[in-house]
Amino acid sequence: MIPEIEKASLQEIKTFQEEKLRGLFEYLNTNSPYYRRLFRKHKISADAIRNLEDLRRIPTTSKEDLQKFNDDFLCVPKNKIVDFVTTSGTLGEPVTVGLTDADLDRLAYNEAISFACAGVTDEDILQLTTTIDRRFMAGLAYFLGARKLGAGIIRVGAGIPELQWDTILQFRPSYLIVVPSFLLKLIEYAEHHDIDVNASGIKGAICIGESLRDQDFSLNVLAHRIKSAWNLELYSTYASTEMSTAFTECSEQQGGHQHPELIITEILDDEQNPVPAGYEGELVVTTLGIEAMPLLRFKTGDMVVAHTSPCGCGRNTLRLGPVVGRKKQMIKYKGTTLYPPAMHNALNDFPEVESFVIEIYHNSIGTDEIRIKIATKIASEELLQTIKDHFRSKLRVTPNIEFVPKEEVQKLRISKLGRKPVSVIDKRG
Repeated sequence: MIPEIEKASLQEIKTFQEEKLRGLFEYLNTNSPYYRRLFRKHKISADAIRNLEDLRRIPTTSKEDLQKFNDDFLCVPKNKIVDFVTTSGTLGEPVTVGLTDADLDRLAYNEAISFACAGVTDEDILQLTTTIDRRFMAGLAYFLGARKLGAGIIRVGAGIPELQWDTILQFRPSYLIVVPSFLLKLIEYAEHHDIDVNASGIKGAICIGESLRDQDFSLNVLAHRIKSAWNLELYSTYASTEMSTAFTECSEQQGGHQHPELIITEILDDEQNPVPAGYEGELVVTTLGIEAMPLLRFKTGDMVVAHTSPCGCGRNTLRLGPVVGRKKQMIKYKGTTLYPPAMHNALNDFPEVESFVIEIYHNSIGTDEIRIKIATKIASEELLQTIKDHFRSKLRVTPNIEFVPKEEVQKLRISKLGRKPVSVIDKRG
């Protein structure tokens, strides 16, 4: 299931995208209050946008813009929105993304061709180990994509290794959709309960939220630990709520393929200029085919390297390597994107919290970890559990949280430069 445009020549793909871009400009100018205002402010007319190179004339859109002017990005009346999803915002409050019925169809198509990229067919059964509720787009996309592809899907949800293994042994799925570090928990459970992981029938895992490979596409520490115990194929997939599009590895496992009918990509430096081929830069995307909230030159905050060499799978599309890093302390934690201000806001809901410091670091398998140290006069297990439940409700994940003496927090918060106290310590190097 390879769309014809993905097998076309690079020039044919470029011509195809330029036609789509001109249509998108007209659509935004007619229907988007935010972009209509932007075009007028910078005196950008439809005649000025004829090819992909002309995109540079348009200012980029940031997540802060999306948060400050959330409703102004809507291009349809609210009664046309059939699904509301939220994603974390840089300023703390979540960003809402609305989808129309047509957008859900597009989301299903995106995920179907992404699964097919990783070798999934209508003969396979996929086990979903991530949530499909809590206004979370990814789980919904996986379900819709499997349905579109004709594959079976089992919606188990996040966590609970015992339930995951009961399901695997009962229904015999062939693929897992999973945060890769959770595979280690499944391996550990299997070892303690005499389950042979290699006799389970699982042949592959579509891995989300955490990287599996180094920049040369060799397996990283996390992937090696998984593969040393479980002989299954690991496929990376990268996506975000805002772009409603996934970049998924094919059988060659040399980067996630772009779907040119769904998204235009740019890799930019700090001055918003394209980086030379093979160099890392920030991924900036323009979404195609979205009805409710299309985005033009949206800055994802992710630093990546694009690869354009021919791929053995037959696709001629650009491929994205593993995410190199995040700008502005963006954190990928257990498959969820987090920003420190969102954690600040969650903690500020508790008057019992006197002060705190957030530490971000890499664990032994190279993925992001968060430790929050809290000072409070009334430390108790009940309060700790309440704070954890609040994080789970607001942010969908629970970092490592511990109570420590106030003096310890104060010492950590003292800036080495002697300026204002710091609340976030990033140790990720």
